[in-house]
Amino acid sequence: MRTLVLFLCSAVAAFAEGERAGDFDYYVLSLSWSPTWCALEGDARGSPQCDASNDHGWVLHGLWPQYHRGWPSHCQTAERPPSRRMTAGMADIMGTSGLTWYQWKKHGSCTGLSAPAYYALSREAFENVTRPEVFRNLRDPVKLPAAVVEQAFLKANPGLEPDMVTITCREGRIQEARLCLSKTLTPVPCGRDTVHDCRMKDALFAPIR
Repeated sequence: MRTLVLFLCSAVAAFAEGERAGDFDYYVLSLSWSPTWCALEGDARGSPQCDASNDHGWVLHGLWPQYHRGWPSHCQTAERPPSRRMTAGMADIMGTSGLTWYQWKKHGSCTGLSAPAYYALSREAFENVTRPEVFRNLRDPVKLPAAVVEQAFLKANPGLEPDMVTITCREGRIQEARLCLSKTLTPVPCGRDTVHDCRMKDALFAPIR
């Protein structure tokens, strides 16, 4: 009986440790359309991300380590967690310091990088992508095929191919653009569990406030 208890405790401990930091195949750069998040969650929370003075369009949801099948999360790492100053310094592209902290805890810890290096790489990846200007110019809500959003990203970023980007929807709205990148941030084909394009023909796309 004692042996069984020890075995079960060891198994639970091993499960709690999560995956090994630095062991992954590629990154997913997730860009969230801020007006969608604000309409579905942020406004109700009173999030500063949704203040019209911030003028947020595509914001960085996160840079996620990914396997070809599945993904690691909440990895054990010897790296120190980010400071408040560090997380606040990413709010200009991520909307809030709270999201910045959460992304480190869930995803950054799995990269094998220090927190400063992870945030620097995330910013570099975000800035390397040309966000289509046409969406910033919207004045009224429109309904459009999600494929139109994908085509806009492909046109604005000639290095991208259709299997390197996917558009997601949530509750009838355009939600995110997700781009697949190598560890050196060059575009690569997405794994099968990442490429799940929204098929909506009339997804709501709200303008920046």
